[in-house]
Amino acid sequence: MQFLLVALNAKYIHSNPALYSLKRFAGKNAVHVQIAEYTINHRMEEILEDIFCRKPDVIAFSCYIWNWEIIQKIIVELHKLLPKLPIWLGGPEVSFDAGEILDRYPQLSGIMTGEGEAVFSELLSHYLYQDGQPGEIAGLVLRDGPTGERKPLDMSKIPFLYENTEDFRNRILYYESQRGCPFRCSYCLSSIDKTVRFRDINVVKRELQYFLDNKVKQVKFVDRTFNCNREHAMEIWRYILEHDNSVTNFHFEIAGDMLGDEETALLARMRPGLVQLEIGVQTTNKRTLQEIRRKTDFTKLKAAVETVKKAGNIHQHLDLIAGLPYEDYESFGKSFDEVFSLGPNQLQLGFLKVLKGSYMHEMAEEYGLVYTQEPPYEVLFTRWLSYEEVRRLKRIEEMVEIYYNSNQFTHTLTFLQGAFHSPFAMFEALARYYKKEGFFTQAPARIYRYQALLQFAKEHDGENLSIYRELLVFDLYLREKVKSRPDFAPDLEESKKDITDFYKYEEEAGRYLPAYRKYDSRQLSRMTHMEPFSYPVWDMQGKTAAEEGTYILFDYENRNPLTHEAGITILRQSDWQREGDRK
Repeated sequence: MQFLLVALNAKYIHSNPALYSLKRFAGKNAVHVQIAEYTINHRMEEILEDIFCRKPDVIAFSCYIWNWEIIQKIIVELHKLLPKLPIWLGGPEVSFDAGEILDRYPQLSGIMTGEGEAVFSELLSHYLYQDGQPGEIAGLVLRDGPTGERKPLDMSKIPFLYENTEDFRNRILYYESQRGCPFRCSYCLSSIDKTVRFRDINVVKRELQYFLDNKVKQVKFVDRTFNCNREHAMEIWRYILEHDNSVTNFHFEIAGDMLGDEETALLARMRPGLVQLEIGVQTTNKRTLQEIRRKTDFTKLKAAVETVKKAGNIHQHLDLIAGLPYEDYESFGKSFDEVFSLGPNQLQLGFLKVLKGSYMHEMAEEYGLVYTQEPPYEVLFTRWLSYEEVRRLKRIEEMVEIYYNSNQFTHTLTFLQGAFHSPFAMFEALARYYKKEGFFTQAPARIYRYQALLQFAKEHDGENLSIYRELLVFDLYLREKVKSRPDFAPDLEESKKDITDFYKYEEEAGRYLPAYRKYDSRQLSRMTHMEPFSYPVWDMQGKTAAEEGTYILFDYENRNPLTHEAGITILRQSDWQREGDRK
């Protein structure tokens, strides 16, 4: 007998930890369980054929907002191909209106709700040994109604998900050290589980060591608020600091205002790239925070984020949500500017999703909250935010993704902000420019985005056009040694001799590129890049001109572990000419 568990992930690099947890919890019966993972980009016909060829005896789908639409189609067509196959569903997308879904799809046998491990284990036993009736298994919804709730599981009794990391090569591994959330945010399903349960810390450490021993590239904790228990968080952070393998990155979703001095001091000792933090700010509007039941002290959050940033070793990802109650367009712009001023490595602009089972779903009519009928149930407009304003924010979101979160235009954007009264105003103007040029319908190629930003800067700060040219060249070569120079980059003809002389000098001296000692001057010039600059593009605070004969050497083997920018050395022409003459 084969019970097939099916996941349709958003991307190939993702995996579905829920299904692996179900299988591992099944114990000796796990040999009868297979997992099939696809992505939502697979054609439905391909998924159907693969399932058909596997010939399962029972099948269950893991349902989320990103895959529910295609799963509904698969259910109907799969039943035509395998009419006797029992089809089960589970997951947050089907847990809160299970009865309605069963009425809509007669092809279904039932739906698993809540924590699935014990539910699935008993259901599997039923099919294997004809053990009892499904109606006797708590945690199911059948055609004659729900079978009753289950007690929460002991987190420490759930088996470790991963037996062989090779099965997850080039994919993110997910880990869970706690379940539930102490907060009651009205838009979040985690608020439904009002108790927070923790996995035994010694079990956690043993499992983390498995990741470290296997040099897993990234482990993403799925704990909703990782640092809600200070001692639990500190124990884990101390462990990964003391056992760092110089490879693995750990991702945590935290409450920024709960970071104290001891936590930030510990984080400051981490290897750059060992830890990354995701902090959900959502809004700085106090009335909105109160309405969504979110207790955030922005003053404390700001201090913590700035302290972590000052240490320069941890990637910080901050989130905002558009469409929340009592937040209009102007208020959202203010929230944006306040969060942007913290200088996060990434700023995510999300849009409210009205999830079934959430308090926000109950309050939708009162808030005048209109959202899409199909997943992801995203806001269209509210009492405070019109549809036109939501669409405007969508375009601003795309500009933030392209020009800020890509980390490809860091120095140009920093200087460009001076031409606008706020960062939000800058991205707003950039979105208008993109719309005017038709770039939202015909997206410009990656390299042309530099040219588009230069043209935008020309329209808004034309007197500094020569500075923008150099800033864009600097930002471009910080990321990569491009094969062909863009049109806005200056001709290097006049600097060729100086650059050639430098690499000849460096071949002999090995002063600035000691890691390249085995290469000759031509190889050095191909592996690195050297560029003359008239402005101090690496620090444009004073807008002063650079010293004549200033060059920057870009070293692509020596990158910043957080930003992935090339290492740079600022040189004067005299540095190598004078020393070269002495030789």
